[in-house]
Amino acid sequence: MINNKKICVVLPAYNAEKTLENTLNEIPFDIVDYVVLVDDMSSDKTVEVAERLKIEHIVRHKKNMGYGGNQKSCYKKALELGADIVIMLHPDYQYTPKLITSMASLIAEGVFDCVLGSRILGVGALEGGMPKHKYFANRLLTFFQNVMLNYKLSEYHTGYRAFSGEILKTLPLDRNSDDFVFDNQMLSQIIYAKFPVGEISCPTLYFDDASSISFSRAAKYGLGVIATSCGFRLHKWSLLKSPIFAPLDRRMNWK
Repeated sequence: MINNKKICVVLPAYNAEKTLENTLNEIPFDIVDYVVLVDDMSSDKTVEVAERLKIEHIVRHKKNMGYGGNQKSCYKKALELGADIVIMLHPDYQYTPKLITSMASLIAEGVFDCVLGSRILGVGALEGGMPKHKYFANRLLTFFQNVMLNYKLSEYHTGYRAFSGEILKTLPLDRNSDDFVFDNQMLSQIIYAKFPVGEISCPTLYFDDASSISFSRAAKYGLGVIATSCGFRLHKWSLLKSPIFAPLDRRMNWK
C-alpha cells in the first residue's frame, strides 16, 4: 500500500513463459498488494511458470480474447480484489517494473489519475532498440492525436500504464475493441472524461523474446488510432455520436 491505497499489478499475458520470471522479480512487493495474471490461451507454459512463481491470482481464458479482451479481464479482477490503484505491466520485460513505485505514488498522492511510462521522454526509445519505423510512426500518430484530442502527451502508445480505481469504474471499457487499439481507445476516454494524466520517462528494451506485432497488425492499429481520434473530435462537436464516448456524457453530466 501507499497512503492506504491497495495496489494491484495486472499482467496481460500471452506466450510469456521466457520473460515472466524476470518481470516478476523486479516488482516491488513491499508496496504491491496483488498481482493478477490473465493468460489469453497461451500455447507455451506461461500458466505453469506463473503457478511455479506462486502468482496467487491467475485467470485463464478458455479461448483467445485478444489484447484488449485480456485487459478487460485484468481490470475486472483487479476491481473484484478492491484495488485502488492498478498498474498494467506487460510480462514480456520490455518495460521495467522498477517504475511501479513512482507511478503508483503519483496516483496515491492525488497528483494524477493516470500515469504513463513514456518511452519517448528523454532519449531512450531508439537507444533501447525501438525500430526506426515504429519510432517515426509513434511520433506521427502522437502529433495527430495531440491535435485532435487537444491534449499534450509525449506518446499515446506505451503499454505501461497506471490507473486509479475511479477510472476503471467510470470508463465503459466493455464497449472498446478486444484488439490492440483498446489501449488507445481507453486513453482517449480518459482524456475525454477529464481525468488528469501524467507521464514519467521509461527506458525500454527490445529483444528476441519480447512480444511484437506484425506489420499488418501494426497498420490496423494505426488506422484504429486515427478512427478513434476522429471519433473523439466528431463526438465533441456533436456531429457524430461515438459509442465509446457517449456513456461518459451521461456519467460526467456534460450533455
